[in-house]
Amino acid sequence: MTALLVPTRPLDPPVPAAATDLTLRRGAARVLLGNWTGASTVPSRTLYPHQWSWDSAFIAIGLRHLSPRRAQRELETLLGAQWEDGRVPHIVFNPAVPLSAYFPSPDFWRSSHAGATAGAPAGIETSGIVQPPVHALAAWLVHEADPAESVRRGFLARMYPRLTAWHRYLTSARNLGGAGLAAVVHPWEPGMDNSPCWDGPLSRITPADPASFRRADLDHGHADDRPTDVDYGRYVQLAADYRDAGYADGGHTFAVEDPCVNALLIVSEYALARIAQAAGADPLVHERRAQRLTAALVSRLWDAEAGLFLCRDLVSGRLVQERSVAGLVPLIVPGLPEDIVRTLLDTLDGPHFRADDTGLVASYALSGHAFDRTRYWRGPAWFNTAWLIGRGLRLYGAADRAERLRAAFLSAARTSGFAEYVDPFTGEGRGTRDFAWTAALTLDLLATPHLETVR
Repeated sequence: MTALLVPTRPLDPPVPAAATDLTLRRGAARVLLGNWTGASTVPSRTLYPHQWSWDSAFIAIGLRHLSPRRAQRELETLLGAQWEDGRVPHIVFNPAVPLSAYFPSPDFWRSSHAGATAGAPAGIETSGIVQPPVHALAAWLVHEADPAESVRRGFLARMYPRLTAWHRYLTSARNLGGAGLAAVVHPWEPGMDNSPCWDGPLSRITPADPASFRRADLDHGHADDRPTDVDYGRYVQLAADYRDAGYADGGHTFAVEDPCVNALLIVSEYALARIAQAAGADPLVHERRAQRLTAALVSRLWDAEAGLFLCRDLVSGRLVQERSVAGLVPLIVPGLPEDIVRTLLDTLDGPHFRADDTGLVASYALSGHAFDRTRYWRGPAWFNTAWLIGRGLRLYGAADRAERLRAAFLSAARTSGFAEYVDPFTGEGRGTRDFAWTAALTLDLLATPHLETVR
């Protein structure tokens, strides 16, 4: 006879979902309050002790559920460091933080001097590169959280000219391919720093001398999770070359059209149309630009055989044959052809990403030759890309898939301690913990399970 296994104590009753959500909401709020500096929010108190551009946009989207006023301040602080040519720098440095706490630090970028011709602010030190343009979308969602307070403070009226200048920079100075799409000129710009998509274009770059810099990221992150020393040396050399050229655009040795960056630009153009209307300007300018950008995105970056959008290397002129999550993010773009939407949905759950099995979406194809489940952007799943793809799924009527993704997101955020990113198979937290955009987007998914769509 088989012995029965009897528990030594009664099993704990299941925790009601409402109680779990409340605990998760309180935890996420704790992270954002703890990372607040008085004017903005740091992504991490250890690894990222300054203000980052697209982080602040995602953070503002979550902060609006705690304090619309603070969410407005987040974006105002970031755009207060905007350059005269319209670019929004990817880092705004806190002068109270020691130079040794982060590299490249202000004394490397030298923005107030090296960027003077491009209109870098004289009294604020920033980096000289940019990040994906999520800001108009964030500004519109923040406005909607408390329209009366937004109008009283003139929030959109002040944001509109800055956001317009930002998009103008991307569609003019960064239109390096000549077809209207914005190009990135450094792997840090698309935000997916260490993606295998950059391996080919980066191979043209001779790495900086390792003795010329010290990697502060390894003080707080495990080397197995972070970019290799060789890749990091290439990042440093590219940034130094851009700086030494006065941050002028043109003649770049690294220039890529990225589908995620341009999808976010399109969605933010639609958001800017709403902002324009609220601010008494013409929304049609932005709607038409969004439509032109959509056509260019499809004609230049869609690859039916790969089953998703690919990056285009503007130096070689060829598509980069690497499947990354960046190629799925265009699901957020309204008006995509039906066959493209169907293919993207098939790719999401197909053998390359297997989102129906893994829950969250890997940052690089599980089938890819460079897949690494722990190394930064070469396989781990990230929360911001899951949030974006979830919006796209709802936009195109795949509510069941969106809800599955939302549930996986909230579960991973809870069990990982609001990790920077997670193992795509196990959900184990990787990178730093108490990561601000993970907490912020957790708040947003808890507050708005049926995400609104700007179009």
